[in-house]
Amino acid sequence: MKYGFDNEKYLKIQSEHIKERIARFGDKLYLEFGGKLFDDLHASRVLPGFKPDSKLQMLMQLGDCAEIIIVISAIDIEKNKVRADLGITYDMDVLRLRDEFEKRGFLVSSVVITHYNGQASADAYRARLNRLGITVYYHYTIDGYPNNVTLIDSDQGFGRNDYVQTTRPLVVVTAPGPGSGKMAVCLSQLYQEHKRGVKAGYAKFETFPVWSLPLKHPVNLAYEAATADLNDVNMIDPFHLEAYGKTAVNYNRDIEIFPVLNALFEGIYGENPYKSPTDMGVNMIGFCISDEEVCSNASRDEIVRRYYESLSRLANGVCDDSEVNKTALLMRQANVTTAWRKTTVAAYERKMETGVASAAIELPDGTIIAANTSPLLGPSAALILNAAKHLAGIDHSVKLIPQEMIEPIQRTKVTFLHGHNPRLHTDEVLVALSMLSKDDENCRRALETLPLFEGCQVHCTVMLSEVDRKVFKKLGVGLTCDPVKKN
Repeated sequence: MKYGFDNEKYLKIQSEHIKERIARFGDKLYLEFGGKLFDDLHASRVLPGFKPDSKLQMLMQLGDCAEIIIVISAIDIEKNKVRADLGITYDMDVLRLRDEFEKRGFLVSSVVITHYNGQASADAYRARLNRLGITVYYHYTIDGYPNNVTLIDSDQGFGRNDYVQTTRPLVVVTAPGPGSGKMAVCLSQLYQEHKRGVKAGYAKFETFPVWSLPLKHPVNLAYEAATADLNDVNMIDPFHLEAYGKTAVNYNRDIEIFPVLNALFEGIYGENPYKSPTDMGVNMIGFCISDEEVCSNASRDEIVRRYYESLSRLANGVCDDSEVNKTALLMRQANVTTAWRKTTVAAYERKMETGVASAAIELPDGTIIAANTSPLLGPSAALILNAAKHLAGIDHSVKLIPQEMIEPIQRTKVTFLHGHNPRLHTDEVLVALSMLSKDDENCRRALETLPLFEGCQVHCTVMLSEVDRKVFKKLGVGLTCDPVKKN
C-alpha cells in the first residue's frame, strides 16, 4: 500500500497546536472532537498512513489535564441509530467508548443526552447508565436552534440545560457519530460556566472537511459522501473570507452556528476571539499530507465505496433516493464512475463469464483475483480461498478444503439448522482451514496470509450476509456490493 500521510508529523504538530489553544483561555477549555477519537476508519481510508487511533494517541499526551464527556442524541437513541463501520447502535457505542477511554487512563466524567424532549427511550437509557454508576445529564431541544440567538443565549435556552460538572482544565466533548449535538453542549457549558464565574473557552477539532484544501478536493468530497445521510455540505467560509480575505473550507452546520457562538462570546467576554468558524478549529491534518495524489486517489475510492453503501441502504429501506443521488453527484464532481474501482470491473467480468454471482479483490501488489458462486461456496468464501492461495504461492488447482469435509457442513446447515443456503460462508471456510492447518502445510500457509488482506479492496455482485461483511471488516478489507439480494 502506498502512503500519503505523515502520521508522526501529525502527532507532533497537532498536540502542540492544541496546547497553544489551551493557553489562550483562563480556567477551562471545551474542546469539541468531531469525527471519531479512535477507530477513525474513514480518515485512515482517505489518508493512507493515518492511524485509526492517531487522535487518541495525540490526546494521551494531554491526558493528565483532560476529562471526557460523551454526547448522544435522544433522537438517535429512539431511532436505534447504528454506527455503520462497527455495526452497533449509538447507545451501545457510548458504553464501548467509555470502556476504551478508561482502559487508556482517561477520566470519563459523564454522558450528556441531547435533543431531549421527554422521550421514554432516553429516560430508560439514562436509568440504565445510572445503574452502571455513570452520571447522565439532559440537554433540551431549543425552539429555533440555531437561528434564534436571543432564546438560545438565555435562561430559557442554554440556561434550561443541566449544568455538566467538570473538574479539569481541558474538557473533551466527543460522540459516537456526527449530528449528536457536541457543539451545542460546549456552547451551553460556556453559558453555564459564565453564570458561575468561570472563564471558559471553546475550540473545535474537526478532521473534515480539511480547511486548507480546495472546496472540491477529493478528500473534502469524500467527507460529503461520508455524511450524505446528514446532508452536510462543504462551503467556503464567508466569515473567514470577509475577515482575512483568504479562502478556507468549512461546512454548513459550523457556518450556521457561528452567529450563536459569536453572540455568546460577546456576551461573556465583550468580544469574540474568533473571526470565523475556521478560526475555531485546531485541525492541522492538511499540513501532514505527504503525497497528495495518493490521498486523492484513495478519496475517490472512498466516494465510490460510499455510493455503493448508499445503494445498499436504499435496498434495505434505510435511506431514500436523495442520499443515493447526492453520492452519485459527488462521484461526478470527483470525475469518477463505478469503473474507478478495478474490483468492480473484474467482478462484473467474472459474472458475465459464469452467469452467477461473483466477487473480486485487489491485492497489495495490484493483482486482481476473482471468484464466483459454486455449489459448495459463496462468492466471498471462494474469493478468500483464491486470494490466500495466490498470496501463499499455492497453485490455483490445489483444493485446500476437500469436498468430503464441506458436504457434512452443508448437510448440518440445511437439515439440522433449516438453512436455505448450503454454501459455506467466509467464517466457516476460515474455521475449516484452521482445523486442517494442523496437518496440512498448504492450509497453514494460506491462513498466514490473512494479515495481508488489510487495506485490500473487494467488490461483490450481490449483497453479502452480515456474517461475510463482518469477516471482511475484521480483515480490514474495503468492501462494496451491488444492491442485489438474491445470490
